[in-house]
Amino acid sequence: MSAKRRLLDDCFLNDRDRLRHEEAVALILERLTPVMEPEEVAVDLALGRILTETVIAPHNVPAFTNAAVDGYAVAHASLKDGESRLPVSMRIAAGHTPEAPLKPGTAARIFTGAAMPDGADTCIMQEDVTVSGDDIVIPAGVKKGANTRAAGEDVKAGDAVVAAGTRLRPQELAAIASTGKARIACARRLRVALVSSGDEVVRPGTPLKAGQVYDSNHALLSGLMAAMGAEVIDIGILPDEREAVRTAIVDAAARVDVILSTGGASRGEADYMVETIQEMGSLHAWQIAVKPGRPLAMGQLGNTVFFALPGNPVAAFVTVLLYVQPMFSRLQGANWHPPRRFLVPAGFAIPKKKADRREFWRGWLEVKDGRQVAMKFPRDGSGLISGLTRAEGLIEVTEEVTQVAEGDPVSFIPFGEFGL
Repeated sequence: MSAKRRLLDDCFLNDRDRLRHEEAVALILERLTPVMEPEEVAVDLALGRILTETVIAPHNVPAFTNAAVDGYAVAHASLKDGESRLPVSMRIAAGHTPEAPLKPGTAARIFTGAAMPDGADTCIMQEDVTVSGDDIVIPAGVKKGANTRAAGEDVKAGDAVVAAGTRLRPQELAAIASTGKARIACARRLRVALVSSGDEVVRPGTPLKAGQVYDSNHALLSGLMAAMGAEVIDIGILPDEREAVRTAIVDAAARVDVILSTGGASRGEADYMVETIQEMGSLHAWQIAVKPGRPLAMGQLGNTVFFALPGNPVAAFVTVLLYVQPMFSRLQGANWHPPRRFLVPAGFAIPKKKADRREFWRGWLEVKDGRQVAMKFPRDGSGLISGLTRAEGLIEVTEEVTQVAEGDPVSFIPFGEFGL
């Protein structure tokens, strides 16, 4: 692992028995040090990467004033109050420089993206003119500057095009490419080891024996890690054997930035993974005042972060979105922002909710009685993957709320806010 990054000693230690959601996120952002190991990446291969340099425009974009449509370039001063008849004196194709300025009282045949000639300030769509021999007839009412894109209209030379810390979307890649920059500095992808453990867990494709379950969490976490731009290292399913677990975890810690496991957050008796973290590094069990996902274990082995997520798939999914995602952003030096909440009426009623606990319910939006409302998956079990497949987002209910009546405003967070 790089010597440039150092975790604070006992970076996840806290003195609270139960942490509220905002407190947990604040601790993660406060206690972790960014990984700033830039590497050069081709722009067209940088989707989802974290930019570590601010891209500055070396020139105007567009670099020259050009036609926005196929048509005719003219000087607006050459047009009359009524119809105007002008001879066509030149032709300009895209990618070619005008050979001379436009003669006053004439028009230039021009195509989309072609440079406007000196002396022209307006472009008229070809559909709006009438061709008459070598002349064109232009209707009245043309506005000065119509259908032209001025040099520097999009970006001016010296402007910051994309700031360091930005997670790159196709939009940012296009903006960077428009400056002519082919390669950019991005944070190295986080290397994440996914750990499954337990003699009862098997991978799909293997016939189940009595007492065994399929490892759905590995598929879940692999997909989430891909969406978050991480490089996944699968260390397989570890048996309930102390030495096998110790060897695998120590080896993984030497090669990755983060180890993610599911289950064992409550420190079960047979959980040798938690025992290994405690002995070789440090481990702190967090009790989060959140449902689903109350137990979390977070720790470190040297510079490697360890997260033990809840074993139930729904709880694992929610805690990745709420806590692992900001942790990833912090480690990569990204500009992390809380997901936006959208207030919508509840299309359901919950007569009783526990106070002092924030809850995240699986839900979706639909039109009911002529208005858009949030609908809740009727069952709250953390092992019900069907609720995740039906949901389009999370309904967030804060600590002070103890009941929800139909029509009450609730906060809806679309999965798109998490990049899903």
